[in-house]
Amino acid sequence: MAKTPVELHVVSDSTGETATRLVHALEAQFPDQEFEEIRHPRVETVDHLRLAVERAKGRPAVVVYTLVEPELREQMRVLCRRARLHYCDLLGHPIDAVARVSGQAAQMTPGARPPLDSGYFKRMAAIEFAVKYDDGMGGGLHEADIVLVGVSRTSKTPLSMYLGYLGYKTANVPIVKGIEPPPALYEIDPLKIVGLTIEAGRLAEIRQQRVRRLGGNNRQYAKLVEIYDELEAAEAIHRRLGCPVIEISDLSIEETAARVIRLIEQRRAEAGATLTTA
Repeated sequence: MAKTPVELHVVSDSTGETATRLVHALEAQFPDQEFEEIRHPRVETVDHLRLAVERAKGRPAVVVYTLVEPELREQMRVLCRRARLHYCDLLGHPIDAVARVSGQAAQMTPGARPPLDSGYFKRMAAIEFAVKYDDGMGGGLHEADIVLVGVSRTSKTPLSMYLGYLGYKTANVPIVKGIEPPPALYEIDPLKIVGLTIEAGRLAEIRQQRVRRLGGNNRQYAKLVEIYDELEAAEAIHRRLGCPVIEISDLSIEETAARVIRLIEQRRAEAGATLTTA
């Protein structure tokens, strides 16, 4: 029997992107449930709130809202209760909590953007660093905060970009059977090196898909026996480096990044060093 879709009504006084990101994370926790997202952006008056609530009323719905104005937040709470709708105020409680701790009042500006401070420019520099030193290009291993080492198609590039977004200057080094890694890999601080590996069957599947997508016929690139040899060569290099290794077969980029950061922070803490970001 098919499950009834749950309607997620995203109500915002701006574009609704903040609430939508949380809604997507919420949906991921219920993989067997069907959802329907209904956006109500640029809500600026109580009448707009009423229209959104009326659309959700009587439905299997949850109202998720990001409203900056206290009056609109209070009216939304009242309207949802009257309509007997489940609701979630994403900004109200965090704004109140930060105001209490900081002693400062929030600006209450819908759609306000973070300032272009030094942290922003450091993150941009970290992303540029990841692009410049992708796949072992141009060195950069000594300057990197994090160095990723693994065979082709172990998500080194997107992971480097994501870590750059988080403020970590990340370089990555590909392991290719029969080709020695750059000497600098064995000269840098070993605490910043993390190995990446993947299950052989999963890697073969990823590579076959890539070969088909590119219209090629490089059978050796996707051949399982060759992949086992590559992974064994990578394992030998990881052992030689003495680095921790993350198996990424079933991990998202975000999950892998969190594990990379946690591993490096733990190793540096044990060694009395620190890992800094933007």
